[in-house]
Amino acid sequence: MSQKLTPGNKAPDFELPSTDGGTVHLATQLAQHPATVVMFLCNHCPYVKAYIPRLIELQGELIDAASQPTARLIGICSNDAHTYPEDSFENMKTFAQEWGLNFPYLRDEDQSVARAYNAQRTPDIFALDGQGICRYEGGIDDNYQDPAKVTQRPLRDAVLAVIEGRPVVQPQTYAIGCTIKWR
Repeated sequence: MSQKLTPGNKAPDFELPSTDGGTVHLATQLAQHPATVVMFLCNHCPYVKAYIPRLIELQGELIDAASQPTARLIGICSNDAHTYPEDSFENMKTFAQEWGLNFPYLRDEDQSVARAYNAQRTPDIFALDGQGICRYEGGIDDNYQDPAKVTQRPLRDAVLAVIEGRPVVQPQTYAIGCTIKWR
């Protein structure tokens, strides 16, 4: 395993298949958006399921007046589908459709992207600036169980800071979640 991607370091590039039938290349996203959020997710994790509505809401919030994203969220599932069949690419497509994901959901079949980022759990979050420099690493907010009791939203705060060209006040937090299921 490589060292975990941390704030101040350049994110590894990737190109992965999406549940919508296309492919997503990180370099293209970086060129198109002032901020890109790489999120390691999966279908079966209760933490991911708790956070999906908030991630959909955040992506919806990050749309400009011309209906273009000012930041792009990108979900990646790297779990071993042999051990966890519910995380297979076919099941990812169903998951994306059932939840109405408004961001790409990508398959990291050989787990190379998760290893390059040294992602450890689902969800594990990396917010990047337009040059691909990690500006935030960690969790989404401070209460996965009850959105009404959230008092801190470090991911949202970090993304808005990156979009606005401000320093990220809290560049690292602890990500709560299930471990990535390695081969």
